[in-house]
Amino acid sequence: MARDSLDLRDEPSGAGLLPGSTEAEQAVLGAILYDNEAMFGCEALEPRHFREACHGRMFECFRRMVGAGVLVEPVAVWNALSDDPALTEMGGLRYLADLVDVAPPARLAKDFALIVIDTAMRRDMMAIADDMKAAAKQPDMPPKETLELAEKALYDLGHAVVGSGGFVTFGEALDKAVEMTAQAFQREGGLGGIATGLADLDRQLGGLHPSDLIILAGRPSMGKTSLATNIAFNVAKAYAHEAQPDGTLKTISGGQVGFFSLEMSDEQLAARVLSEVARVSSDKMRKGEITPMEFGLIKDARDEIRNVPLHIDATGGISLARLSARARRMKRKRGLDLLVIDYLQLITIEDRRSGSNRTQEVTEITQGLKALAKELNVPIIALSQLSRKVEEREDKRPQLSDLRESGSIEQDADVVAFVFRPEYYLKRTEPREGTPEHLAWLDEVNKVHALAEVIIGKQRHGPIGTVRLHFNEDLTTFTNLAREERFDFGGVRLPHGDK
Repeated sequence: MARDSLDLRDEPSGAGLLPGSTEAEQAVLGAILYDNEAMFGCEALEPRHFREACHGRMFECFRRMVGAGVLVEPVAVWNALSDDPALTEMGGLRYLADLVDVAPPARLAKDFALIVIDTAMRRDMMAIADDMKAAAKQPDMPPKETLELAEKALYDLGHAVVGSGGFVTFGEALDKAVEMTAQAFQREGGLGGIATGLADLDRQLGGLHPSDLIILAGRPSMGKTSLATNIAFNVAKAYAHEAQPDGTLKTISGGQVGFFSLEMSDEQLAARVLSEVARVSSDKMRKGEITPMEFGLIKDARDEIRNVPLHIDATGGISLARLSARARRMKRKRGLDLLVIDYLQLITIEDRRSGSNRTQEVTEITQGLKALAKELNVPIIALSQLSRKVEEREDKRPQLSDLRESGSIEQDADVVAFVFRPEYYLKRTEPREGTPEHLAWLDEVNKVHALAEVIIGKQRHGPIGTVRLHFNEDLTTFTNLAREERFDFGGVRLPHGDK
């Protein structure tokens, strides 16, 4: 082989030959043999990326020797691989020496490695196509399952970023931290994550952060679905983007939102948002007890928000694998900045193992959701039920131990927040009218009317505490609570000020 004979173009795949570049593979191996430091520019390269299986085994041998601090040179490699029949057929020690003779400069090893990886990806795409074709011919294989498996394979392949993983220098980590801080500084309100549209909640959480799993829990009728819907709509409504030089779109405000509504239909969820925007009671909308003017407001609200990027999947009893596949598909096709799941306990496991209990399944689900949040680099809000233990206590405020299957949920979540409305429970303790107790009760009800608490029971990267919000039961809407220090009309302060 002569140095000037290297042809780095993909070799034709005629006669059944899969895409690959033998010359590029030889260049990588020769560079490492010539200068072992070249190995550190090829960290993204794996033995499986080599089309020539013998080259892959040679690369794995190089990696082991470098890791053990052994000099990688032709004689040492031949001693380690002398029983490899393919290397013997290639010429053995003579072949290794020829690789050194035509080795490119070590600084180019990474470029040749990229060519090897690129051709490997082409082979992977062909393999996925072959697998899909074979699966499509199987009468007992559901087409949807085949499609979801193919989508996952394509997503994984498309996001196998060269050079990802492994160690980074402290300086690189510092640069990323400063960039994140700069983005927070430039955002309105100084948030490091996506704004929820609820100022005090944003202040407590710093917004919704990519790769975080956020558990929003509460007993029935506390409003956890309403709060999740409000946040999802606020994020989608604030969506703004800018085009990048490569043609992609970069989110600069709000975000594209995916909402898995496993309990409510898509029209029920949309009706809640319409109620909020049109300022028409959701109960009246459901019963048809609206005036012509209110119907006009509803239609105007529909026209105003119909293009908001809030995407709803109302498939009931969806499996974790299918949910993940659809989230990946949305990320690839439309973009995805926030994922909401209502609710966690309705997710199923497809390949349920015999003898597994629900706690083990929930563990698998929460671990899967956390892994999905990291993979897609988006925050995931997953709603969760609470156990009945809450109802047995005098103080109904929930705590971490009230989570169903609490061990895994608490462990895997980055944030655990509880929705609590004291008015809901207080109204159920009404004394007999006309008694002193009833007057005292009325006074207590007035104090907590329309008040809601979001109790941050766990926050991996910040403080815990309680955020107070205003809840409009007619519109099923959470909004910021008016604070005394915000409003001062000639010395008259508005009620419900939080401290």
